[in-house]
Amino acid sequence: MIRLAVRCSPAQAEAVLAELTVLAPNGVEEERGPDYVEYALYGGEGELPELGEIEAAAGDGLVEVVATEVPDDWADRWRDFHRPILVGGRLWVRPSWTEPDAGAEREDGVERRAGSDERQGGSVPGNGSGTIDVVVDPGRAFGTGAHQTTRLCLELLLELEAAGESGGELTDLGCGSGVLAIAAAKLGWGPVSGYDHEPEALEAAAANAAANDVELALERVNLRERLPALAPTVLANMTSPVLIAVAGLLASRPPEGSGTPRAIACSGILPAELDEVAAAFAAAGLAERRRRREGDWAALLFKRP
Repeated sequence: MIRLAVRCSPAQAEAVLAELTVLAPNGVEEERGPDYVEYALYGGEGELPELGEIEAAAGDGLVEVVATEVPDDWADRWRDFHRPILVGGRLWVRPSWTEPDAGAEREDGVERRAGSDERQGGSVPGNGSGTIDVVVDPGRAFGTGAHQTTRLCLELLLELEAAGESGGELTDLGCGSGVLAIAAAKLGWGPVSGYDHEPEALEAAAANAAANDVELALERVNLRERLPALAPTVLANMTSPVLIAVAGLLASRPPEGSGTPRAIACSGILPAELDEVAAAFAAAGLAERRRRREGDWAALLFKRP
């Protein structure tokens, strides 16, 4: 396994990250120093972008690129970094090798263990007060829900549920490990469909759906080129270039035609890109209803007027 570290200047970090997430759609690791920001990509021989692609993506902000071999036991040790989190006081998202309250974290990063419920309306797993357990094993590529972009999308999903909008069909675009689609199914949406361009993502989503005893209809689609029929509620945790491409495809559909959504929750957006993404979906007839931000990431909720 190889770790490819790309260091850039802090002033260029957001622009570099936007380019790298196109080359590495499954995510990057971030580390900040006093005068640099480092983004790391992991992969086997032949799985990582070419050096020229990395240098072109980083542009003038590039400081250095360093490739190092990862220890042989990395495939086991990476599990230590995935811990249960409680999102919105309702959803415990965890890998299968942990219990919900084992070293758990709230979505704001504050440590929380069973017996120390600090959120109004929250609950300790197993006490019958309504929390939902979502078990997701990521492999090394697709995440368990701990990433800020996933949490932001889950929070918007819970907001839709609280508004009484669960119970109908739902589409998850760029479904990855299936965490959003599985959470939606457990919150009452159905049927739920998921689309992704990566075969490994669809395999992970299918395995996780089976582990959670939910049904997902999964299909491989390049969402930059083709948009499937969409449910009334759509989740889309993808990079801004892909979101903008989806909005463009959606704009070509009749406003009241088959497969046009009433609500779309989008995540994976850098704060500097919020207005551009909002404008793209406005052109598709969807009005912005909510903005959320956590760290270096942001999310938007759109609804059809």
